[in-house]
Amino acid sequence: MNSSANKVAVVTGAARGIGFAAAQRFLNEGWRVALLDCNNETLAEAMATLDRPEATLALHCDVTDAVEVRADIARAAAHFGRLDALVNNAGIAIFKPLMETSDEEWARIMAVNVTGPFICTTAAVPLMQQHGGGAIVNVTSISSLRASTLRAAYGSSKAALAHFTKQCAAELGEVGIRVNAVAPGPVDTAMAKEVHSPAIRADYHDAIPLNRYGLERELADAIYFLCSDQSSYITGQVLAVDGGFDAAGIGLPTLRGKTRAT
Repeated sequence: MNSSANKVAVVTGAARGIGFAAAQRFLNEGWRVALLDCNNETLAEAMATLDRPEATLALHCDVTDAVEVRADIARAAAHFGRLDALVNNAGIAIFKPLMETSDEEWARIMAVNVTGPFICTTAAVPLMQQHGGGAIVNVTSISSLRASTLRAAYGSSKAALAHFTKQCAAELGEVGIRVNAVAPGPVDTAMAKEVHSPAIRADYHDAIPLNRYGLERELADAIYFLCSDQSSYITGQVLAVDGGFDAAGIGLPTLRGKTRAT
């Protein structure tokens, strides 16, 4: 029997984008998946698209609501009989200059992007321990690794999540739980299409060695890898899945321009 058979993952922010792609990837590998999302309508659409009632469970709640989250993650473990992986993917973004970011916007970003994963993690850990451990993957951002304009709140929240990943890895290794993060670069998600103008997209293409946006399935592949037995000796790491964006220096756009001109 495939070693992944009967395993169970909870994916937050699973109704669309990277979270939905991750849920599909787990299902394709024989896992069962609880999809947690705060949008009932898109969650219902996701469940209908997957059409796998025997292997999926819809959980409707906001990751900042500790009571609901703990009840729903416990429900997932009870429904499927175990919990092996948690993907903290739910997140929000506000792109504003520092001095235009309100106290309320800052607080909401931190609540969803940092406190949410804390709540989900503390809810999941005891359930994973019942079956010898598991894996947690936090979805951060390339903005956790390098600063940019308009991202004072968003980038800071994702940097906090990246360090939370390392703190958890340091504490949870001895109980058999690995904790890693995936830091997406520019990805063709609905969110990116809403906020990235053609000029911004062109700038990103110039700055990315692979010269394109990533695909949701490519992020899902990385997430699945870090939850699978193939990464059994990897913990406390932040994997940039960004086409080389973080590795590239300031000369790449100029070089690209010269290449186009010749």
